Amino acid sequence: MNKTTKKTLNCRGRLIELANGSTPPAVMGILNVTPDSFFATSRVAIDTSLEAAARMLTDGATFLDIGGYSTRPGAAPVEASEETDRVLPVIEAILAEFPDALLSIDTFRADVARQAVGAGACLVNDVAGGTLDPIMFETVAGLGVPYVLMHMRGTPQTMQTMTNYQNVTLDVIDELAIRLAELRALGQNDVILDPGFGFAKTPVQNFELLSHLSSFRVFDEPLLVGLSRKTTIWKTLGITADQALNGTTALNTVVLMKGATMLRVHDVREAVEAVKLTQQLTFF
Repeated sequence: MNKTTKKTLNCRGRLIELANGSTPPAVMGILNVTPDSFFATSRVAIDTSLEAAARMLTDGATFLDIGGYSTRPGAAPVEASEETDRVLPVIEAILAEFPDALLSIDTFRADVARQAVGAGACLVNDVAGGTLDPIMFETVAGLGVPYVLMHMRGTPQTMQTMTNYQNVTLDVIDELAIRLAELRALGQNDVILDPGFGFAKTPVQNFELLSHLSSFRVFDEPLLVGLSRKTTIWKTLGITADQALNGTTALNTVVLMKGATMLRVHDVREAVEAVKLTQQLTFF
């Protein structure tokens, strides 16, 4: 496997080493506490969250990403109070049962992030990259937890109308670079970049971005990729999201070969297998 710069994340005092040639890329399991996630199997209620968490951890997930706001295209908005009511009990329940679990909070709201970290989450995954809450960067820097900076334009309700790029790869890199500089100025140390596949990007643009994914090595930062069962896969194949596991595994293998250091997935076991197999390869 091609070596990348050694990188560790400080997760509440625990140093988590990411892919560096000897340590394999990490897998983040998706645990949605929402009624309208695009992939029905990933939606869990509080009473089933422990079962889902146990399965993902057993299958090899490094992180569990807890989300209470569906960000699929056109998803209905959710009040902050409802989002908090959805995620906090799940975070608390999982950590009571699995104290060593590393939990991520999937939110674009600073207050939800703050409360989730207070409940035990150790990473903030922001699909909006700080664009939907003016105090998100300041809040995360103050919390001292790793932060996933994802690229998105607009909101989940408007993003698919904002796909006008001159060059999608270069434009995404430029926009992430601006946000990354803002985070660094606030003293945020641990940042993971996410190109935001499917967010304000057409299927054609997603494949173009995927083709040039290795360009993101210019940042010398960890790179998270979330392609799991997305529209780009199942529409291209003429199937449904429920049938998109094979396509997801195929593209996960591609992104691992192009330098991804973390996969965000619905199906942890299959992603871990893809990681193990690509680790046996040497790229020149």
